[in-house]
Amino acid sequence: MTATEPGKLFIVSTPIGNLDDITPRALNTLKSVDLVAAEDTRHTSKLFHHFGIQTPIISLHEHNEGERSHKIVERLETGQQVALVSDAGTPLVSDPGYFLVSSVAKKGIEIVPVVGACALIAALSVSGLSTDRFTFEGFLPAKTSQRKKKLDLLAKETRTLIFYESKHRLSDCLSDMSEVFDSERLAVLCRELTKAYETVYRGTLKNLWQLSAEGSGLKGEFVIVVQGFVEPEPSENTIDDEALQWLSCLVKELPVKKAASIVASRTIYSKNQLYKLALERFNP
Repeated sequence: MTATEPGKLFIVSTPIGNLDDITPRALNTLKSVDLVAAEDTRHTSKLFHHFGIQTPIISLHEHNEGERSHKIVERLETGQQVALVSDAGTPLVSDPGYFLVSSVAKKGIEIVPVVGACALIAALSVSGLSTDRFTFEGFLPAKTSQRKKKLDLLAKETRTLIFYESKHRLSDCLSDMSEVFDSERLAVLCRELTKAYETVYRGTLKNLWQLSAEGSGLKGEFVIVVQGFVEPEPSENTIDDEALQWLSCLVKELPVKKAASIVASRTIYSKNQLYKLALERFNP
């Protein structure tokens, strides 16, 4: 008698608004598996009704994930195929599912991504900000003091920053960003992506905060994309006389990068800032 081959867990992305964004592969997967674990069965039932999907659904959310994960693992071990979906977008991205996927991975059971919509990637793609390097921070803390503490840690992050935020905290969040970051830093506010009232607002953090605070009726789901920290252009006015003198002397004897590195290690100025200034000021 041969042992039963374990099933597979499919991580299925669903539309973030426009139902036409669902992929044929996602539909085929949801129709063919034995069970679908959903963040909210009521929400997923509407999706299933629209596409005529009859697969049984069980809930898997932050309050029952531990208990449900064990039962799902048992089903997978008996050879059943299971799909995981969230209310919208890619599961586990600011949504439940980590405990389940971690538990399945520890059992050595195959986990298959069925790719599709993701709000953070959609927002980044239309932001017009740098896409080479970015970091996703999800939802910031709800309390102002904790939110500012988190933003303080990100103030000098050079990668493009991406956040999710609810309509209830949007204005407070943008106000804190404008205060902690440079208020003139460029940012993009994406509202209701792929839906009927999709809107992309561009400007500085100060502009976007004012927009949200003026009672303009901003409602829906939001993604905030913020330009990463940009090192100020070096100038003689930003470097003190002592550092300038050290730099002037060292570039006469050492390569510019080495001279800048030595001065940077002994001052508050960055190596890049000093290197650019040396090239501009001393022309070695």
